[in-house]
Amino acid sequence: MSKLIVTAFVTLDGVMQAPGGKGEDVDEGFEHGGWQVPYVDDDFMGLMTEVFERTADHLLLGRKTYDIFAAHWPRVTDENNPIAVKLNAMPKYVASRTRNSLEWNNSHLLKRDGDGDVADSVAQLKAQLDGVIMTQGSSDLIHTLQRHDLVDEYRLLVNPVIIGTGKRLFTEGAAPAAWTLTESRTTGVGVQYCAYEKAGKPAYGSFMLDEQD
Repeated sequence: MSKLIVTAFVTLDGVMQAPGGKGEDVDEGFEHGGWQVPYVDDDFMGLMTEVFERTADHLLLGRKTYDIFAAHWPRVTDENNPIAVKLNAMPKYVASRTRNSLEWNNSHLLKRDGDGDVADSVAQLKAQLDGVIMTQGSSDLIHTLQRHDLVDEYRLLVNPVIIGTGKRLFTEGAAPAAWTLTESRTTGVGVQYCAYEKAGKPAYGSFMLDEQD
């Protein structure tokens, strides 16, 4: 049985769209691409190396994110680049309605005719595989995983910027859930890395004062 982890680069207002540049999301024509680039420093790269090299065994991607990754990482052949080495070698599973084949090494296509197909396929993967399945980017896929309660952990890299528009990590109407903070670090330029594990349903209370005589 594997654990499914969502790793997401987000703004303070929860946007995860086009962190690396406008060209990452040409179908949407997103105006504010590249908002993460100014916050990438040695601390950030060290975090990402740990995320990919130490804590991911399988990669689960939507078609758009897969296409972005597959256009870049196979061309990075430096054996001293731990992220490239890991990504190029590890098994990759892709949810796509339009792809019939995948070129990137060790890539596997999941059936995706609708939410139910994706959820069933991912649930089967979780049951069959060991280790950690990591999803990155892939907002539509992540929203499907959320709707079907398939996410076990979030690893969020929160950038100190507000965009005001774009695809958000959590959509309106997302099911209430409680999460436990298991790790937190801050990079030199203020990116907050937080890891959260599922903790069941949220508890509720009130700050209302008792009536006084």
